[in-house]
Amino acid sequence: MNEEELRKLSAAQRRALARSLAAIDHPHPLLGINLARGRRLGVLVSVVACLVLIAWIFVLEQNLHRSFHTRHWRGAWVGFDFILLIAFAATGWAFWRGRQIVIACLMVTGTLLCCDAWFDVILDLGTSDSWTSIASALLVELPLAFFIFRAAGRLIKLSALAAVSTRGDPPAPDELAGPPGGTAPPLWEIPLLGLPPDPGDHGDG
Repeated sequence: MNEEELRKLSAAQRRALARSLAAIDHPHPLLGINLARGRRLGVLVSVVACLVLIAWIFVLEQNLHRSFHTRHWRGAWVGFDFILLIAFAATGWAFWRGRQIVIACLMVTGTLLCCDAWFDVILDLGTSDSWTSIASALLVELPLAFFIFRAAGRLIKLSALAAVSTRGDPPAPDELAGPPGGTAPPLWEIPLLGLPPDPGDHGDG
C-alpha cells in the first residue's frame, strides 16, 4: 500500500493495521519467558506485601498510642518538603529536557502531594490549624496532584500512540539495547515520546 491508499483508510483502520504490523514484527512480546517470570514474581510480591500490611495495620490499630511526642518532628516535615522540592525540580528538568523519565517524576510528585495532604489534615484534626490544613488540601495539594496524574496519564497514552505511529518504525528491542552486550539507555536519556531532541539542545547536561 502506498501513502495515498493509507490516507484513504479511516483512523480506526490505520490503528488496526499498525497493530497487525507490530504483531508481525514483534509477535507476543509480553509472552517472553523472562517477562512472564517477572509478572509472576510481581504478583507474588504484591500479594505478600498486602498480607503483611493487613496484619501490620491490625497491630497498629490495636497498640498504637493516640498521641506521641517526638524529638524529630521538625526534621521529619522539613525533610519531607525537601524531598517534595527535589521531586518538583526533577519533574521540571525532565519536562525542559523532554525526557521519558518525566512520567515517573510526575507519578512520584503527585503521590508525595497526596501524602502531604493526608498527614497535614490528619495530624491537625482537633487543633486550631485543622481548617487551614483542610483548605490547603482541597484547594492546593489535591487539585495539583490530580492535574499531575492527568498529565502523566496523557503522556503514557501519547507514548503508546507514538510507539505504533505510522510515521516511522519504532526501534526494535535489540536496537534499544545498543551495541551487542549493551543495556537499554536510562530513562533520563530517552527522548519523550520518541521525538527528536530540540535543535537548541546540545548535550545531555
